[in-house]
Amino acid sequence: MKEIDRIDRKILRAMQDNGRLTNLELADKISLSPTATAERLKRLTRDGFIEGYAARLSPEKLNRGMLVFVEVKLDRTTPDIFDAFSKAVRQSDDVMECHMVAGGFDYLVKARVAGMEAYRSFLSEVILSLPGVRETHTYPVMEEVKNTGKLAV
Repeated sequence: MKEIDRIDRKILRAMQDNGRLTNLELADKISLSPTATAERLKRLTRDGFIEGYAARLSPEKLNRGMLVFVEVKLDRTTPDIFDAFSKAVRQSDDVMECHMVAGGFDYLVKARVAGMEAYRSFLSEVILSLPGVRETHTYPVMEEVKNTGKLAV
């Protein structure tokens, strides 16, 4: 992996805080010339440190106010079942994240839906219809204490 220096880290922190900064604003924020800032930003993107830019949307305003985590156990843990499950879960717009985990279950799914009725439909039509699903445990979120995509840089 390529090394990054103190200035690169300042750029990454600033861009995590506000990905809409102009090059001039970023240069001012990190005390570097606009040309040098632009070159560093290009390099950080080219080298994969910056993967992209996106707007954070309001789940409540978009009728996706209910956040749930679902533990999924598969009936068999074979490569073909893992592949089929992964392919199928990618097709659901309700699923925000899905992680294969080690421990007492196979996958942890994070989803946003409108409410409990929508969750019941999501559970029966999406999760339980996925290949190989044997058992699920659902954890509806009562309060989001911290929700960030920022990495420590």
